Amino acid sequence: MIRVQPKLTSPLQAGSLPTRVPRLIAIGGGKGGVGKTFVTTNVAITLARMGHRVVAMDADLDGANLHTCLGVANPEISLADFVAGRVNEPAKLLIQTRESNLQLIAGTHSNLHQPQPDKTRRVELLRGLRRLDTDYVLIDLGAGSQPAALDYFLVANEGLLIMRPEPTSVENAYSFLRAAFYRRLRLAARGHGVRELVEEATDQRNEKGIRTPHDLMREIEAISPVEGRRLMHTMRAFRPRVVVNEARTAADIKLGFAVVSVCEKFFGFKADYLGYVNYQNEARESVSAREPLCDYKADSDAARYLSRIAAKLAGVPLSRRGEP
Repeated sequence: MIRVQPKLTSPLQAGSLPTRVPRLIAIGGGKGGVGKTFVTTNVAITLARMGHRVVAMDADLDGANLHTCLGVANPEISLADFVAGRVNEPAKLLIQTRESNLQLIAGTHSNLHQPQPDKTRRVELLRGLRRLDTDYVLIDLGAGSQPAALDYFLVANEGLLIMRPEPTSVENAYSFLRAAFYRRLRLAARGHGVRELVEEATDQRNEKGIRTPHDLMREIEAISPVEGRRLMHTMRAFRPRVVVNEARTAADIKLGFAVVSVCEKFFGFKADYLGYVNYQNEARESVSAREPLCDYKADSDAARYLSRIAAKLAGVPLSRRGEP
């Protein structure tokens, strides 16, 4: 079990500028219990040990536990302080973990009346995250398709969709992607009547008979071909990456390819199958032991697959990391 006392880091000096623009990676999935925090923890640590500077942020203020997985007990400050206005700069929320290259923005001490930042505050938060002097910011999203989770997923440089090979997880993953699709379109829509059309299409029983994203795009092009082409270009830039967690069979592994196929045929955008993590008892045991799998059982297959996912995110060829 990791025993690390949290230590607040010194924030950036007033007026100083970061030496790099961090790459934001949002990790979601729609359903709780699919392993978002598990993946975030191990990928963040792996990236840090590869020499990258990493910040892991817990955006699940309703059920924060990323700090526990990273071995930080009772954080003194958290994202909730930013939501409440007690802190106005994300750099002041950073807590050092036991990894020299890994810092944490915890999600503890949330206000039940307003657990998530409103739209204006989310914009300020994302701007602040991009000012951090780090290479990566991994955002561990909460369950569901709430506006905050969707906005983080859409605005991030990378959106990872974590799913387990079970019907409820798959159903929630598709619901999450559908909600993200329509939110992206609504935020990008201009032109007379187009935004209203997108709003109406979010109701799956709408009177216009719009049942699929392809139906919606045809309706938009009928109103304004120029706007239709512009929004189509916007959607093609949306490219989520799929990770199947706790894969047991060949069919489970192939699920990622099926999701990629459905995204292109049904939603009209492409997705990438980033990889899978096979089911192993050691993975669940590591969570119970409050120790990342990359330490608890570093030579396990699941740990190796998590390492491969981190390498792909970093753009490192597997051959350079001694992987087969």
